Amino acid sequence: MTDNRFPKGFIWGTATASFQIEGATREDGRGESIWDRFCATPGKIVTGETGDPACDSYHRYPEDIALMKAMSLNGYRFSIAWPRVIPDGDGKVCQAGLDYYDRVVDALLRENIEPFVTLYHWDLPQALQDRGGWGNRATVDAYARYVDIVVSRLGDRVKYWMTHNEPWCVSILSHELGEHAPGLKDRKLALQVAHHLLVSHGLAVPIIRQHCKDAQVGIVLNFSPAYPATDSLADQILTRQHHARFNLWFLDPIAGRGYPQDAWEGYGADVPSVQPDDMQIIAAPIDFLGVNFYSRAVCHDPAGGEGSRVLNVRSKTEATDRDWEIYPQALYDLLIWIHNGYNFRDIYITENGASYNDVISPDGKVHDPKRIDYLKRHLAIALRAIEAGVPLRGYFCWSLMDNFEWAMGTSSRFGLAYTDFTTQKRILKDSGLWFGEVARANALIDHP
Repeated sequence: MTDNRFPKGFIWGTATASFQIEGATREDGRGESIWDRFCATPGKIVTGETGDPACDSYHRYPEDIALMKAMSLNGYRFSIAWPRVIPDGDGKVCQAGLDYYDRVVDALLRENIEPFVTLYHWDLPQALQDRGGWGNRATVDAYARYVDIVVSRLGDRVKYWMTHNEPWCVSILSHELGEHAPGLKDRKLALQVAHHLLVSHGLAVPIIRQHCKDAQVGIVLNFSPAYPATDSLADQILTRQHHARFNLWFLDPIAGRGYPQDAWEGYGADVPSVQPDDMQIIAAPIDFLGVNFYSRAVCHDPAGGEGSRVLNVRSKTEATDRDWEIYPQALYDLLIWIHNGYNFRDIYITENGASYNDVISPDGKVHDPKRIDYLKRHLAIALRAIEAGVPLRGYFCWSLMDNFEWAMGTSSRFGLAYTDFTTQKRILKDSGLWFGEVARANALIDHP
């Protein structure tokens, strides 16, 4: 073991999302979500699968918590399924859904694992989508009511709350690029969705504080640190544009700075409708920022025109089996930039991980040295950032176990535990065993 120790009280955890692990999409009164509808649409999911059974965590959550205990983790980031709590989004509350999350929270606390709850991780009730979804201002009010119901029930035990996961994905990826549910391609709508998400975040913050003593409230943003492919002016301009649209568009309003002016002007007639008090609502003070990081963007525009073109850099550098470039330095650059440019008291890495085509070996184990190397290099970067003054309080690996990876179905494996989707058996991979050693030591250690 090296002496690369993390600060006392550092949170070691894994992250999941309700639709990706729970299954049981038609049990105990759960309503249809936009992802249920999206999965039922031919051609949307690479493998043709749905979110049922996924990892069947609705029934097997004790096994999942046993995995965390085996790794000596002290934190677990998971999300609440809105349609499990309010099947039609804004009507009658489903007590069976709330009872389920009661059981999960209590089981975590019995094992001294701190629950970190994400209130919205993409599974909007389909009934709300039928009325315009996040493009409809009424969904903001429905979300505020949903938050009130959930935190009223769990706020006596759950201290850490995240309002949203990756608003960029909910808005741009899902409403402009059409790759995720509901699969639309309308930039103006996407930007209105982004604005409504941010407003709903701001409205949720005081609601959470009202029902949860000593609440720690944050939001989770996915970041794409941008680098120019060349020194050309066109590439530099495109890099600034990508940074403004991907990173600043969501971070700056939360920090009370409003939307970045150059991005606003660049969007022209597509900019969202903003009501008089919206920006003040969005800037409600939060306690921490959740940072999701996987890779960087390398921006190249040979024509010198608008539109982000991200190079496939695999020929030059390492990549995961999802063809995502491995570039840990970008995480350091990102954390330092956030720390130096903003005033967030606490920062958590709420997702970081790698997908590889893992298999069970003849010895019955899952050997994944590439994932161990990926995690070790990123944790070394996290330690460097802490030493440089970044108030990093925890690290959540994506993911606890192989799960339903959205449009990729079960073909993309990010887990520290291997999931046999036929039998639902979980097997801790070598990376999970190593991550457990790191958590127990609270230090970056070598792998044998």
